[in-house]
Amino acid sequence: MRIDLNSDVGESYGAWVMGQDEALIPMVTSVNIACGSHAGDPTIMARTVALAAEHGATVGAHPGYPDREGFGRRDISLSTEQLEVSILYQLGALYAFCRDADVRLRHVKPHGALYNRAARDTAVARAVARAVRRFDSSLTLVGLAGSALLDAGRAEGLRVAAEAFADRAYEPDGTLRSRRHADAVLPDPESAAEQAVSIVVLGRAVAANGSNVDIRADTLCIHGDTPGAPEYARAVRNALQAAGVELAPLHHDE
Repeated sequence: MRIDLNSDVGESYGAWVMGQDEALIPMVTSVNIACGSHAGDPTIMARTVALAAEHGATVGAHPGYPDREGFGRRDISLSTEQLEVSILYQLGALYAFCRDADVRLRHVKPHGALYNRAARDTAVARAVARAVRRFDSSLTLVGLAGSALLDAGRAEGLRVAAEAFADRAYEPDGTLRSRRHADAVLPDPESAAEQAVSIVVLGRAVAANGSNVDIRADTLCIHGDTPGAPEYARAVRNALQAAGVELAPLHHDE
């Protein structure tokens, strides 16, 4: 058994600090770095790419809706053309820092409301996939397991990776429980570790209503803005390894 453990990072902006990237990044095998739209800025992007390289974490882009005030978690109305060029713009920004640091950009994972919208909205999913293909068809597109985004990526000839979440509650249909609910984020590192092992070893999670949800995942996420994210990541990492699961980035064999 093998799984990639990823986290959304680089989400600070100027003097505003989000997350504990220096403690979190050493715990994961890949990172998704904010590209300056929902969060992040040039200095943060450069520092986060360097930090990932220092700890051997594979680097991916984490583009979101242009919505700093809402942290990219509000559904923004954009045409498919506007969405495509926005994603191209964000990928280009992060790529500049990867190239400067001699770090390869390997994957793309949308953020927040864009991620959730692309999971169910075929037109949005196709726009995201087209943008990734237009930028670099060798990139892997990461999306919610079983989602429309993965179907769109395959249709564009992209490699895709199905993602599950260690720190988020699920609905019976396999979607993530809305953050409007108080129990959307699992309450402690132990709960996240238990869910991570269940997903990777058993191929299922327990939904918020107590039912089982079948999940097949290539990568497992810990949100960088979850309070205590490094502790969550450490607990998940230790539990997976204790269960005999190898932690390796998506492209470990290249």
